[in-house]
Amino acid sequence: MLNGESPIPLYHQLADILLSKIRNGEYLPGTKIPSEHSLSKDYGIGRPTARQATDLLVRKGVLIRKRGSGTFVRAKQREVDLLTLAGTISSFHKKGISISTRIINQTRLISVGNDTENPFFGSNAYFLSRVSYVEAAPILLEDIYLHPTVFTHIDRIDFTDRSLSQIVEEQYYMRPTGGKQNFKIGCLIEKKARVLAVSADTPVLIVNRFIHFSKVKNAIYSDLFCRTDRFVFSQTLGGFENE
Repeated sequence: MLNGESPIPLYHQLADILLSKIRNGEYLPGTKIPSEHSLSKDYGIGRPTARQATDLLVRKGVLIRKRGSGTFVRAKQREVDLLTLAGTISSFHKKGISISTRIINQTRLISVGNDTENPFFGSNAYFLSRVSYVEAAPILLEDIYLHPTVFTHIDRIDFTDRSLSQIVEEQYYMRPTGGKQNFKIGCLIEKKARVLAVSADTPVLIVNRFIHFSKVKNAIYSDLFCRTDRFVFSQTLGGFENE
């Protein structure tokens, strides 16, 4: 039960109790937890305190509210390795997840400006943008920049539902040798938010990806915008996975 003499706030104590019940299997993923009215009655607290407890677990991603239905234990999110050199789409396929893509901006040669982090800043690069869907929900938006000399005529290739790494290997006989990624959390401009079906104030995972090849460093650069409410995007430690 709750301890009114403890320095730990009552709502935090209740959140810990609910979390313990979830972890020991009393509340299984996908099941509904007691209502705030029931929690306040069972634990002798006010409904605002019960609401604070469930709010805390919602923010932590443990619970999810469904309008008109109640509050449920969030089902375990599927995980995709974001740093495999086999490519992002290949990462979904490796997990047995069906994914489809839609081209937002067809591949074209552009002059890159306004982004000093982009290795092609101040020069030309091939650019395309595409969004990936799982179960009809948009989960990943990619802005991709490619070296104009290394990937000559790549604008003639259709990227719909195709892995970039597969195209590079099959058409240019190249495989990546390394790379790096920078991670941050941010919000999208309105246009990109609409593509991912989120509001402009919804935080998303933003990844800046640099891919190297044996003769050219940073031959591919991508900005990835990931919906973490749909998937856990992970990174395997211990080196690159050359597949």
